[in-house]
Amino acid sequence: MLLDALAAAITGERPERRAVPAPRRPPDLAPRSAGPRDEAPGRDGPGYEVMYALDAPDEAIGGLRRRLAGLGDSLVVVGGDGLWNVHVHVGDAGAAIEAGLAVGRVHRIRVTCLHAARRPRPPRRGRAVVAVTAADGPAALLEEAGARVVRHEPGAAPSAAALAEAMLAAGDEVAVLPDGPEALAAAGAAAERVRGGGTRVAVLPITEVVQALAALAVHDPSRRFDDDVLAMRRAAEAMRVGRLRFAGGEGAGGGRAGEVLGLVEEEVVASGTDPATVARRVLDRLLDGGGELVTLVVGEDAPDGLAALLQEWLRRERPDAELVVCEGGRPDCPLLIGVE
Repeated sequence: MLLDALAAAITGERPERRAVPAPRRPPDLAPRSAGPRDEAPGRDGPGYEVMYALDAPDEAIGGLRRRLAGLGDSLVVVGGDGLWNVHVHVGDAGAAIEAGLAVGRVHRIRVTCLHAARRPRPPRRGRAVVAVTAADGPAALLEEAGARVVRHEPGAAPSAAALAEAMLAAGDEVAVLPDGPEALAAAGAAAERVRGGGTRVAVLPITEVVQALAALAVHDPSRRFDDDVLAMRRAAEAMRVGRLRFAGGEGAGGGRAGEVLGLVEEEVVASGTDPATVARRVLDRLLDGGGELVTLVVGEDAPDGLAALLQEWLRRERPDAELVVCEGGRPDCPLLIGVE
C-alpha cells in the first residue's frame, strides 16, 4: 500500500487497489493499540503526532475514525467530498498511516516525535554573582546586594564541590568573588568543572571581602559579560585594603605579644597597644591617596566601641568620606578596612 501511494504521487495515476484483509491474530490477543510497548521507555502517553491528507470516500471515514481511535488519542478527522485531513497522537506512526492507506490515498504525511518536541529546553537564567566569605556580616551584605553566597570556615578553603554547585545553580554567566588566596584557588578549580557544561565563569582575583563588596556595587547584568567582569575587577583593584592584627600567638607573625599591628596590604605600617590609635594610622595611610567611601568590617575580637571612635575621627578629619560599618567580621581579624 505504501508503494502504491508513492507511485500515485509520482505518476498521478492511482493503482488498482485490492482489499487488504485484516491481519490474523490469535483469539486471545486484543486488537493492537497504543500501549507501553509502543511508547518510548520511561515516557507517558503516545510517542508520535501523525498528520496527513487523505483522498477517500466519505463512507469510509467512520471506520477510519474507529481504527485510529483504537491506536491513540487527540484524534481529528475533518473534510468532505473525498478530501480529508487526519491528525492523531499514537504510539505506532506506521499503523496510523496504514489505516489511511487502507481506505484511500495518503499524501502530505508529517510525523513528529512528541517526546522530542515536548522536551523542555533549560531556561536561560541570565547572569549571576557567586561570592565567598567566612564572615556573617559581609555575607548578609553580599546577599542583600544580590549575590549567591558560599560560606566557609575561617582559615579553611571553601569546598570546590560546593562552589561548583553554586555556579551551576546561579546562572548561565557567573562572576565569582573569592575572599582570600585559598578561596581563589578553590574557585578556579570549581570553574574548570562547570565550564564544560556551557556555563561561562569568570573568577576575579580578589583576596579580601571588602573588594568583593566593591565589585558587587558596580555589577550591571545589562552589560556584556566581559564588560561587566572588567568593571567589577577594576572596582576591586581600586579598593585599598588595610587591617588590624594582634601580634604574638600562632600565625600572627611580627610584633610583641599583646601589641596590635596595622597593615596596609601585607606591610606593617603601625603598631601599638591601643587598637583605635593603630586603626587611625592605618586609615590615615589609606586615605593619603584620596577616598570617598570607607568600609569597616568589625571582627569578633575587636574592642567595644572601636567603630564609634573611628567614625568620630573620620567625621572630624575626613568629613568628605562616607562610612559603612559592617559588624560580624572574621574572628581572626579584629578590623578590616577598605577605602575606595
